[in-house]
Amino acid sequence: MSPYMDEKLTKPYDPQATEDRIYQLWEESGFFNPDVCVQKGVCDKDAETFSIVLPPPNVTGTLHMGHSEMLAIQDILVRYNRMRGKKTLWLPGTDHAAIATQTKVEKKMYDEEGTTRHDVGREEFLKRVNQFAKESHDTIVHQIKKMGSSVDWSREAFTLDEKRTIAVRTAFKKMYDDGLVYRGHRIVNWCPHCYSTLSDDEVEYKEKKAVLYTFKYAKDFPFAIATTRPETKLGDSAVAVNPNDERYKAHIGEIFTVDLGHGAQTIKVIADEAVDPEYGTGALGVTPAHSMTDYDMAQKNDLPLIKVIDEHGKMTKEAGAQYEGLKVKEARAKFVQWLKDEELLLKEEEVDQNLSICYRCARPVEPLPSLQWFVNVNKTFTIPHSNIKGVTAGQQITLKELMHIVVQNGQIQIVPERFAKIYFHWIENLRDWCISRQIWYGHQIPVWYRDEETYVGVEKPKDAGWTQDPDTLDTWFSSGLWTFSTLGWPEETADLRTYHPTAILETGYDILFFWVARMVLMTTYLLGDIPFKNVYLHGLVRDERGRKMSKSIGNVIDPLDMIKIYGTDATRMSLIIGTSPGNDMKLSEEKIKAYKHFANKIWNITRFVVSNTEDTDLTVKPELTDHDRENLKELDALVADITKEIEQYHFYLAGEKLYHYVWHRFADVVIEESKVRLYGDNAVERSSAQWTLFHILTTSVTLLHPFMPFITEEVWSMLAHDKKNLLMIEPWPRS
Repeated sequence: MSPYMDEKLTKPYDPQATEDRIYQLWEESGFFNPDVCVQKGVCDKDAETFSIVLPPPNVTGTLHMGHSEMLAIQDILVRYNRMRGKKTLWLPGTDHAAIATQTKVEKKMYDEEGTTRHDVGREEFLKRVNQFAKESHDTIVHQIKKMGSSVDWSREAFTLDEKRTIAVRTAFKKMYDDGLVYRGHRIVNWCPHCYSTLSDDEVEYKEKKAVLYTFKYAKDFPFAIATTRPETKLGDSAVAVNPNDERYKAHIGEIFTVDLGHGAQTIKVIADEAVDPEYGTGALGVTPAHSMTDYDMAQKNDLPLIKVIDEHGKMTKEAGAQYEGLKVKEARAKFVQWLKDEELLLKEEEVDQNLSICYRCARPVEPLPSLQWFVNVNKTFTIPHSNIKGVTAGQQITLKELMHIVVQNGQIQIVPERFAKIYFHWIENLRDWCISRQIWYGHQIPVWYRDEETYVGVEKPKDAGWTQDPDTLDTWFSSGLWTFSTLGWPEETADLRTYHPTAILETGYDILFFWVARMVLMTTYLLGDIPFKNVYLHGLVRDERGRKMSKSIGNVIDPLDMIKIYGTDATRMSLIIGTSPGNDMKLSEEKIKAYKHFANKIWNITRFVVSNTEDTDLTVKPELTDHDRENLKELDALVADITKEIEQYHFYLAGEKLYHYVWHRFADVVIEESKVRLYGDNAVERSSAQWTLFHILTTSVTLLHPFMPFITEEVWSMLAHDKKNLLMIEPWPRS
């Protein structure tokens, strides 16, 4: 061992002095790239592949503990499979996150300059957004590296770069040609603040108190209705009752003409099983233009749509001259007062309500009719080729059916299994996917108009006079192509042939529908194949009291702060141990600190073993005592156990078992028992103990490497063995 190595080991382990240097060493080695691994003989060119895509973080700022958990889990898988001799690819990238990024920049502009995107124009605004995205990207890349992530940076992608743009436009055109993408007037979720549509999955719900108003359309109307949104009743065209409700059976089919102060309004009594007889009066005012459920009723009963709220969240002229231009709350107060004056309001009561809000700005969402682009999930098409079990080339099938089949037939396994039921329930209730957004940042819809003509293409029309559709695509449309657009699709590249389908998708359960399901939809349709063989869903990272981390509460734990204080290895271990798939985890700084102590323990164990084996040729296996053979037998059992746990995605169990073995078995028992022999006069006993301790140490740090890559790589570099490789490409131990 060199004097330099001696000097390092005599000092406490310092992550800050080690981690950046080690990561640079890994990057310079080129071994994050599977092509380099093949060229340098780390793995065979025909070796089994293991591929995984990094869920692309949004270019809206910095990574949080949830991202860190994701990176730690994925890096365990990647390092483990690389050490198993597989041709291993972890492909990184970032997501332009259209609405989120545009909203950030718009807020920044308004706060700093008092300007809006309309003040500067589309071209200038997009320059600013792109600059913001570039700065955020650089910050995110730095953080990914700080977590020790062994991603192949040579293949880095961006959902809005040139290659992904070609992929997105190719996918859109194919879906359009197959009749699966269409433009039409439908009820959509509209955010008046973001001034854009939202998909059903982008709508969140907030519990709040609301007032339930019970009133009659007219004094001679045969029954009352109840609603929390009386202002929308100005757009009612029917009253729905349950067909089995004896109170209203006799009225089904009747038509009434009423006047709510803004002119004649036709109300038809219809029957629908969806009406809950126990809610309110059991009679539901049907507003087809401002409710998804009511819109469905209107389609079945041929009811007119009366739009009384516009895209700005204000009342329209159809609501009546006295309400036109008022904000929703203002109109509500005015209309309720009118009901009181007309003696039509029967009751007001406070109730609990799940308010629909925008997932980005947390403002109320308005369902309203709008001309938008949709993906038809129920239309049949001919699948040209298929690697899907139970589906043959040339078969007529729907997107919904494809999404269901690949999980039902076991081609895609979801861990934990309970989320498969949630996935199936979501598909059963899936509506056509609204993919157009009224924002400027993102993939502009590849459709051009000229007079009465429409052109859809990957490239813009060559002749003049065409105007491109101003809307952009839902960001999940582009990220839905992520597993194969990053590998070169629509070209038939070597990467696509080699690494697709990917082995696993690891992500949070909160985007099962946002992203995971969209990738299944896009891949089964465009490739006739699955995007990944397994889905591993991790939970949310909460504070030590189980609360969601929030800046307003002041309980946010910043991963970079923890790395600076305790090191990356400790931060990673705190996010793995005690965290089972699909369940939220509690995290505290004390937990992270505890694994810093474990890193120190590994360092101290190394110092002890190295200092007590310097005078021995450890490349030659001596005659071992029965006691040491038992110790090695126990080690073999550990190797088999850890291997099994990782293969079954029990990372939390593998990490915990390694922690307990290294600290409480190796350090507390094996090393302590060996001291008598190490310091005694029996040469056979001493050499047996030395070789055994060294073998257990090298095996332990190898097993720990996927979990704690920095300290194990540093320890490996200081051990007196004949292996010149970096630990990251050392073969996984055999039991």
